[in-house]
Amino acid sequence: MTLPADSHVHSEWSWDTGGPHSEAAGRMRKTCAQAVRIGLPALFFTEHLDIPGTWRAQPQDLLPHQRHYVQPDGRVEFAPLDVDGYFDSIDRMRHEFPELRILTGIEFGQPHLFEEQARALVDLNRFDRVNGSLHTLDLGGGRAEPSRLMHEHPADEVMNAYLDEIPVMVAGSDAFDVFTHIDYALRHWPADAVGPFDPRAFEHRIRTAMRAIAESGRALELNTRRLWSWVPQWWAEEGGQAVSFASDAHTPDALARHFPEAVILAEHFGFRPGAAPADLWRRG
Repeated sequence: MTLPADSHVHSEWSWDTGGPHSEAAGRMRKTCAQAVRIGLPALFFTEHLDIPGTWRAQPQDLLPHQRHYVQPDGRVEFAPLDVDGYFDSIDRMRHEFPELRILTGIEFGQPHLFEEQARALVDLNRFDRVNGSLHTLDLGGGRAEPSRLMHEHPADEVMNAYLDEIPVMVAGSDAFDVFTHIDYALRHWPADAVGPFDPRAFEHRIRTAMRAIAESGRALELNTRRLWSWVPQWWAEEGGQAVSFASDAHTPDALARHFPEAVILAEHFGFRPGAAPADLWRRG
């Protein structure tokens, strides 16, 4: 089986890994070496493009190496993406790993809210792929991650709010190509909720969100942190025409995790590869 490109990969240039001057230094090189080792033909380094100070958290919401980003007032502050450093590193990796197709990208958080601020920081046209992510919601008290909000509100309320904001995000920005991890909020489904997560309880909202993405002409990411058969099925049924494959890897060992299973699922629901491994898979 020829693997598709991993189109959602993070390195030391993403703030949540610790940054290029942390223990994460050299992660891009190690990830490229891992790609060659497992036979991955291509990948996109899609580093986080988030606007500092735009959401709140508690230290326990973050990993230990991220907790110093939380300020006394709860805002999460960090250095924005070092675009020049990132592109210099990409150039070095392309020279070191000529057998690997290395593409550029960003994971743009909340583009419907922060496109103006983001464009003041970076030229989005420099990147091969712009993934759009919805990481935070405002249920009163300022924006926060679902992991925090599910401690403060019923889980189904958070999930409904997340799904309802997806069409708003799609309509509010043309700056991204692919909608990422539509299951992001449910990753934080609390263990003490009444029963395990059942997608059928949210099917109408999920399908409505998918339909908005499809009608915009964008692709949907098959995020393999957790594979759900209903994602490609409902996406195809709601008119979705393209998918990307994404490990959301923050460490080299997570690269292309569960890709063989994701490929089988995508093929089952009618998606087919393009001419090159880095192409989106399309139906028809």
